[in-house]
Amino acid sequence: MPWKWYDSTVKKIEDASPNTKRFWLKVEEPLPFTAGQFVTMDLPISEKRLKRWRSYSIANAPEPEGQLLEFCIVQLEGGAATRYLFEEVEEGSNIRFKGPSGTFVLPQPIEKDLVLICTGTGVAPFRSMIHHIREAGLAHRNIHLIFGTRYADSILYRHEFEALEQTMPNFKYSIALSREENWEGYRGYVHQIYQEHYSEVRPDVDFYLCGWSNMIDEAVAKLILEMGYNKSQVHYELYG
Repeated sequence: MPWKWYDSTVKKIEDASPNTKRFWLKVEEPLPFTAGQFVTMDLPISEKRLKRWRSYSIANAPEPEGQLLEFCIVQLEGGAATRYLFEEVEEGSNIRFKGPSGTFVLPQPIEKDLVLICTGTGVAPFRSMIHHIREAGLAHRNIHLIFGTRYADSILYRHEFEALEQTMPNFKYSIALSREENWEGYRGYVHQIYQEHYSEVRPDVDFYLCGWSNMIDEAVAKLILEMGYNKSQVHYELYG
């Protein structure tokens, strides 16, 4: 799908965690995209074009109208883009972006179990995929979303995914917290969860990884080199 430039208006901003916000952008014409894709925003933070561009995954499912897009963005220490988004952008602000882009999307048809492993705002493309599967009524097998962060107040979309676990067939949701002391779930990192649940190598499962590069590097090494999965079963999108 070729990308083009769009002008958008910020319709809503909401805190998602102490250092993460949700932004809803409205475009005046339909923007068709595939769940899992991203757009590249052109932000007024530099005179040099490439230093103004920042890419963010679309967090909502594709809709027929395709005019409202959600983004879940974490504030980076010293980051010019997120300083602008968090401190200067408000409802009614205009943001120009190009897209959609990216091949980190669902297989068609979905013939294997999906294990979606993410940290922080890496959950955004998976949220888009999961809601698309549900809303479009796509045939699927088991879906296991594994989310990792440091503290409980940084669990993104927690109540939403917990509700989906109760209402969406074959959907499982697991959380790992690395620094929360009073946590009854998995304490540590996401790796222990997929190592526990998928220790027996199977050809009918695909792993999708999204988040910071150190998590992805470690997960790729564990899944392929340590656990013995074929590299064709491991797909990933880097966030930095």
